[in-house]
Amino acid sequence: MAAQRVAEDVAKGTKQTARVRVAVRLRPYMHMQDQKGEGACVRRLDTETLEIINWRNATETLQYQFDVFHGEETTQQEVFLSSVKPILPHLLKGQNASVFAYGPTGAGKTHTMLGSQEQPGVIPRAVRGVFNLVKAKEREHEGWDYSIDMSYLEIYNEKVLDLLSPSAQDLPIREDKDRNILIPGLTHTPLSSFSDFHSHFIPASLNRTTASTKLNQRSSRSHAILLIKVVRTQRNPPHRQQTGKLYLVDLAGSEDNRRTGNKGIRLKESGAINLSLFTLSKVVDSLNAGGGGRVPYRDSKLTRLLQDSLGGSSHSVMITNIAPEYTYYFETFTALNFAAKSKQIVNKPFVRETVTVSSVQVKRSREEQEAGRSGEPQKKKLKDVKKTGQEEPTPPAQLHSPTDPSVLNRLMALEKLLMGTPVKERLNMHREIQELKEKQKAFESKAKVLKETGNGATRNSSDSVSSGDSPLFRTHLPPLHRKQSTAAKPKIQQAVVSPLQVSQLQPLQQCPVVKKPSVCLVKKQKNLEQSEVQEGKENVKDTGWESHLDKSVLDKSRHKILQVLNSGSLKDLKGLQQIGDKKAKLILGWREIQGSFTKLEDLTKIEGITAKRLSSFIKANILSMMGT
Repeated sequence: MAAQRVAEDVAKGTKQTARVRVAVRLRPYMHMQDQKGEGACVRRLDTETLEIINWRNATETLQYQFDVFHGEETTQQEVFLSSVKPILPHLLKGQNASVFAYGPTGAGKTHTMLGSQEQPGVIPRAVRGVFNLVKAKEREHEGWDYSIDMSYLEIYNEKVLDLLSPSAQDLPIREDKDRNILIPGLTHTPLSSFSDFHSHFIPASLNRTTASTKLNQRSSRSHAILLIKVVRTQRNPPHRQQTGKLYLVDLAGSEDNRRTGNKGIRLKESGAINLSLFTLSKVVDSLNAGGGGRVPYRDSKLTRLLQDSLGGSSHSVMITNIAPEYTYYFETFTALNFAAKSKQIVNKPFVRETVTVSSVQVKRSREEQEAGRSGEPQKKKLKDVKKTGQEEPTPPAQLHSPTDPSVLNRLMALEKLLMGTPVKERLNMHREIQELKEKQKAFESKAKVLKETGNGATRNSSDSVSSGDSPLFRTHLPPLHRKQSTAAKPKIQQAVVSPLQVSQLQPLQQCPVVKKPSVCLVKKQKNLEQSEVQEGKENVKDTGWESHLDKSVLDKSRHKILQVLNSGSLKDLKGLQQIGDKKAKLILGWREIQGSFTKLEDLTKIEGITAKRLSSFIKANILSMMGT
């Protein structure tokens, strides 16, 4: 049996598009979260519109309009009926659907998706709705068989983990030839009823990674994705099979680590969550920008799995959860902006249908395609050729072929070898082919001569051929061998080993030893001489400036500097040239312990002040005093 994919737009002649539906749900006001008593920052206007205070100007408000707005009093049943239930019938038509909850941590995403035993959320209600639809279709007896299975996974620290069969193995994400996302190794559990689903889902949900933070006692540390696959198969030929998938996604919330107080492992988890949500935002921006540019689905495993839900072939619903307190203002503002951008995404759903065809029909269609332009299958051509070859009698002149079969076989082999040999080796093969062709022509010319001799000669020749005397019709010649390459092989030069000659050892003569000075020592001596010369020049320069000044002026300046050093404050010391904060503090410390300086040269006793630095310090300060 073979399978063929049939798209919905081909069957109906139209191309269907579906915009991502966005619903916003406002969590009830919690006084514990509003310690300052500032009240709510979000207000409902109608069933589709809400307003939030503008953070740039508190006297203004910003309005947002979505497909549905669920207020604080909205129940779980109302959320399911208005947002999720309308997309479930598409599963039974071979199309995909997805529902995912988005919002900051502590806004109620997990409550919306999972709920509680008294108030079940979207996931249990959606699965029950799928089973109800299948039962209704089975009662109609339309000739279809239905099967349902489930898979459950989480994305924790950019690792795909199976929740039905928990292990530390990171599952890979693949894509088939039809661009469908697959996860090899993921557990697929068949389901027969809703109670069967409940018995598998509850233990798997406990395997999900959660932890406590300052904003949420049971915060989800991973993105959870539940996959429900519905396959319906036609009982009668052509046995059509349609596959629909439902993705139910509970995203982890974006977190501000300054408020959650995350450290260590919690901080690493928060970084992975925020990075994947940032990539999700980039995907939405790329889809809205259009232009056929690259959409960064592969930058994160979350966006890789949601590739079908955003800009793909799925009927998608996004439920954005927000909090009303002022402490969540910027998280709520960001979530509303993301929801407004997601509302503009357009998906292109199609029916995933396979039609099983008998193998005989598939073979016939392949034969017709291979025949192509000739319009006749190749097998029929071969059969006709075989029949004509068997029916046509061979002429008597061809009983003894005028050509040598070994020559023909060799020619065929050489022609095949030509296709796969390099250019340099083809020259020798061309020569051998020419020689074989000349031999074949010689055999053909001999055959023509025998035909011209007449019937009598042919009979005599046939008798002689039967006796084996004629050399002209020898058909059992030995096969030709491939000629050896005429290229001259390089001669291998053999090493000639001369016998060892034993010579008498002569006594060593004492030679005078001449010690050459080392190059490194010579360079060091030159460097020392140059440095001494430079220091001498500098000393000459440093001492030369004093000779141009009056001795009384020079003494007054030195006395002023000494006075500042002995009685000046930290600020006064830092006012001197080449004295910073560190040296000024060292001078104060030395002065408290040793007393006042008797002369300027006593500065060399302080750490870091050498004689060279002292001279430059005196020169800089005296010149600055004279300049002022």
